[in-house]
Amino acid sequence: MVKKLLGGLALVIAGLWLWNASFLARPAAGTAPKLLSHRGVHQTYHRDDLDRDTCTASRIDTPQHDYLENTLPSMAAAFAAGADVVELDIHLTADGRFAVFHDWTVDCRTDGSGETRAHSMDELKRLDIGHGYSADGGRTHPFRGTGTGLMPTLAEVMEAFPDGRFLINLKSSYGPDGEALAQALRDNPDWQTRAWGVYGGHAPTMAVTGAQLDIRGYSRETVKACFTAYLAMGWTGAVPEPCRETIMIVPVNARHFVWGWPHRFTRRMEAAGTTVILLGPYEKGDPGTTGIDTPDLLDAVPARFNGYVWTNRIEVIGPLMDEHR
Repeated sequence: MVKKLLGGLALVIAGLWLWNASFLARPAAGTAPKLLSHRGVHQTYHRDDLDRDTCTASRIDTPQHDYLENTLPSMAAAFAAGADVVELDIHLTADGRFAVFHDWTVDCRTDGSGETRAHSMDELKRLDIGHGYSADGGRTHPFRGTGTGLMPTLAEVMEAFPDGRFLINLKSSYGPDGEALAQALRDNPDWQTRAWGVYGGHAPTMAVTGAQLDIRGYSRETVKACFTAYLAMGWTGAVPEPCRETIMIVPVNARHFVWGWPHRFTRRMEAAGTTVILLGPYEKGDPGTTGIDTPDLLDAVPARFNGYVWTNRIEVIGPLMDEHR
């Protein structure tokens, strides 16, 4: 009896393994990873003792280039380096426009002060967005005086890159901000094909994805719901409802916990209308988003991965990806 039970259990385990085996679901010929450039080409920074209120501009690495994040030159450089999608950050300004800028306040990076959304776009244009950057604890500021007028509007980004595709980060948690973005997309139909996706605060993100614009998006809440449900149900081959018609992110150090990784998993998600983004390693307590930023991490990306690879170093990973594909 025991032998029969063990034999039956072995058959069940073998069946589950085959049902989720990636090698039996190879992607179509020509499939290759696509690159998502976080903030364009930008100044990187060290992550020691990083928290949500840390001024990252004051702790940058020794500059290797002159680009500042969320500017038109940084986006152009990212596309030139091989980005398929560029991530950018937006705030609804006091005069109802969308400023492309990362921080909730302007105190860290600029020569101004106060909440970003409390300023008009004209006021933001007068700020020097390179003012606060330092790689030596504030002794020198290599970009001070170079960034006046470089903060773009979302409209300027769309005009500058008619063929570009963007992941738009709504920096607030206010639902009306998402409603305003949805209206802007309705008013500018040509933007809709370039708004590759949205993410950020749950309420504004859901306002956009629920506006019948055929735009995918995710928030912390939707990612947690999808990941948890798929870990519980994915072994069956079913894609749970929280993972349908959305964007799912997978930290590279959690990939082996995902049923069917990589090819069977991405095929299931594709059939469910969901796009997959591979991030860098998840570290508990780190408020930032790590990316596939080094050659060693790039080695963990399957050569025919049918998803997007998030990187903070597109200028490094872009050229290497040509060899990796």
